[in-house]
Amino acid sequence: MATLELPRHVDDPPNLLLWRIDDLVPFFLMLVIGILINQTTLFILLGLLVTRGYGRFRESRADGFALHALYWSGLMPLRHRTTPNPYSRCYLP
Repeated sequence: MATLELPRHVDDPPNLLLWRIDDLVPFFLMLVIGILINQTTLFILLGLLVTRGYGRFRESRADGFALHALYWSGLMPLRHRTTPNPYSRCYLP
């Protein structure tokens, strides 16, 4: 049996039953897309594959890598005063 990681600290990601929320998001996204285009079975299988691939990707990278990649690509801009624009790649004094 595989070991199960339970949250031990306050800042651990939230869980839904036994799974982390960020592991379930790709599956539910594929499920909703499958329902909308009436291909539920195909997209459930695709969601399982995407979830497994994302889990392997997440385990091989540092914590927070996906959020940093979203910010760097500009898909998740932050609106704080101290956060620079993600599209500004060159800073001049």
